[in-house]
Formats: sequence, C-alpha cells, structure tokens
Amino acid sequence: MASFLFFLSIISLLFPFISSSNSSTTIPLSFLNTNTNQDFYQKLTHLASFSLARAHHIKNPQDSSISNIPLYPHSYGGYSITLPFGTPPQKIPFVMDTGSSFVWFPCTKKYQCSKCPVSTQKNPTFIPRLSSSARVIGCLNPKCSWIHPKNSPKSLCHDCESRNRTNCKHACPPYMILYGSGSTAGIGLVETLNLPNKKIPNFLVGCSLLSSQQPAGIAGFGRGMSSLPNQLGAKKLSYCLVSHMFDDIPKSSMLVLDTVYEKSKTLTRTPLLKSPFVVGRNALAGYYYVGLRKITVGEQIVKVPYQYLAPNSKGNGGTIVDSGTTFTFLNHDIFVPVMNAFVNQVKGFSRTEKIERLTNLRPCFNVSGHKIVSLPEMKFHFQGGSEMVLPLANYFSVVGENDVICLTMVSDSRLELSTGPSIILGNFQMQNFFVEFDLKNDMFGFRHQVCK
Repeated sequence: MASFLFFLSIISLLFPFISSSNSSTTIPLSFLNTNTNQDFYQKLTHLASFSLARAHHIKNPQDSSISNIPLYPHSYGGYSITLPFGTPPQKIPFVMDTGSSFVWFPCTKKYQCSKCPVSTQKNPTFIPRLSSSARVIGCLNPKCSWIHPKNSPKSLCHDCESRNRTNCKHACPPYMILYGSGSTAGIGLVETLNLPNKKIPNFLVGCSLLSSQQPAGIAGFGRGMSSLPNQLGAKKLSYCLVSHMFDDIPKSSMLVLDTVYEKSKTLTRTPLLKSPFVVGRNALAGYYYVGLRKITVGEQIVKVPYQYLAPNSKGNGGTIVDSGTTFTFLNHDIFVPVMNAFVNQVKGFSRTEKIERLTNLRPCFNVSGHKIVSLPEMKFHFQGGSEMVLPLANYFSVVGENDVICLTMVSDSRLELSTGPSIILGNFQMQNFFVEFDLKNDMFGFRHQVCK
C-alpha cells in the first residue's frame, strides 16, 4: 500500500497539465449495461451478487482517503449520466450514485482498469492537459479535507514548514476508494463543470489513474461535502428511473437539481432522518436514511424489528435509499419473514430450488403452463404513515423462458452483514417512481408514474 501511494504521489511529476493549487439543471439519466453477452440467468446472478457486494460496502464502508440531466439505464444494474468537464468541455459518462459523495472520472490516456467489462473500455477518459482550467488541488486547500476527512490540514501538509504554510506548494495526497466490487485511485483536481445553464468553476473531482471493476466514473449524489448536489448548492434532487430491461435500449429520463426551492405537488412524503456520525465510518454520514416501519405482503405484516428502525450510536440499523444498489437488501431477520410471507400465500406453484441456487434469488416459483399468475401485493410503510405500493414488476422478475419467477430482493447470513444499514432500498424497486430528495427540509417524496 505504501509503495502504491508513493507511486500516486509522484504522478504530478509525470504530466504537464498539473499545477498547484439559473436555478434548475436537467441531466439525462439512463440504465447502464456492461454485460451485453450474458444470458438472462447470468445477468440475474450477476445483479444479485453485485447487490450483495454493494451491501457489504454500504454496511461496512472503508474510509478513504437546478439542473436537468439525462439519466440512462444500463444492464449492469445502475443508471448513468453524462457530464461535461473542462475548458473546452469533455463529455464523460458517470454512474449516478446516491450511496456515495465523491465524484471521479477515468483520467489521462494512461488510465488503467483491471477486470473492467470489455464494453466499457471504449468509454472516454478525461485528458487534463487539454483543459485550460484543470488544476491539482494543494494540501492546504479546504477541499483536500473533503477527500481525506479523517486528516487535519497539519497532518496532510507535514512537509510544509509552519512559518511558510501560506506558500506551501504540495499537492493534496492521492486518494484510494474501495467499493463493494472494486476500487479506484488517483489525485484530486479542481475543474470547471459545464452544466446546460451554468458553469461551476473550481469543482472538486477525482482524476483516477487506476481502477478495478469499475464500469465508469462515479458521480456521488450523497450528503457529503464533495457530492455533486452539495457543490452545486442544490435545494432539491429528483429523478425518475426508467424500467430495467437489462439491455441498452437508448431511452432515458431526467435527473433534476434545483438551486431555488419550490415545493413539489402530488408527492407522498416521509422525513429524511439524520445520518449518524461515527468515528472511522465517515461514509455513513453521506447516506439518505428514511424511516421504514413495516412491510406488508398481501395480508401479512412484517414489522421491522426495533433495533433496525434507526441507526444506533455505532451506525448499525436503519434504512437507506441507494441508487447504486440494484436489488433491495434486507437483513436476515427481515428477509426471512418477507420470503416466508410469499411462500405461505403463493398457492398452486412449486418452488424451484435449482433456479434459486443458480441466481442467488429466493423464493422462485415455477409458473409454466399458467397464463395468469396471482401474487400478493407488496407495500413499504414509512414514518408518518406514507405507503409505497410496489408494482409487481418491481419485486418479481421472470427468469428464463417465462416459466419461473423470482423475488428480486437479497439477503446474506445473519452474522456477515449485521453492521451498517439494515435495509438498502435499491433501484430495481424504484423503477417508474418519481423520487425527490428535499435537501432543504429533509424530506423524501415519491409517486408512481411511467418514467420517460
């Protein structure tokens, strides 16, 4: 690790670009595909495994160091946006992620990504030397502490003599970020973000030089200081997720960032809860927590155990909304009663354990030969009495040639994932829902609609 970080620290010597330190924007949002050659079984297995790996990361994060934007779906399970950075602008695709707060892009012609999908290797990388506004941030720049929240400026700039601190030319130390299924590392830049209706100078963005298993750069939309909404001063964040078809059809919806507050109408709302601050687990403070009180499956009520209702002093418990997770994760003590509620109420169909083992999804039912399949309704009940009624396509998926259906939620062993958020609401369950994060009033709003 030390040699790796030393390598990153001298990167600034290798590239000539480096030196020392309107109210609404709409961006297209689309579904992101990186597995074009997989069959449907492989895709579901990959998405279930990805969702569990993501849950491991969300629940055990490793500390590292108004605008309308098209939002596109892709078959690896996430949604992407394209943002133009630099002078002149260079358009770069990003995964839209409400479960993290840092924004980074693949950077320089020497960018390397190990175990990255072949379909993403042609994605453009940002070339800093072609931008007149790219600057490496110094270690005394306050934004350096956004990258390294555990470190004080004094510890980051230990090579600067105290009497000459104002003239310190040292760059902010490199970052390394660990995700559930990969990692990235690089150096921090300040650069101009060119939105459709405004330019944002001195925007903190990561210039990643090395990555593992990352389909694209990541645009963090969480609650942290370095997130895209926070750097824009957004009062609201809203989007509508087009449906998952696990392909790359060119359709998108809009992600909207509002810097002037205006209350939206016809939304069901529930409070955004205060995020916990836990020493050594800074990522928890960037999550969007909501108060999920119970889940109903048909006529059966599954209450969320008291210890899971809200995060405790160690940051364990509570429910978060995460656009970067595909299938909703439920802690073992919640998932098993939900699964059993379906098993007890679904009559006339046998379970297919072979498909359950193959896809890591359960329960799965054999519905071959049936033209009509009746399944229990599923609802999420939130603090304040609000209810989210899920369309059937948001919690069951057809597997194979229309002869098997599986519940699209995941869990793991009781012991492995007992820390962190107890429930992670994924994007599959939010298909065709308009959702709004009211950042001014700390409210989460939603309504069911066809997203387009």
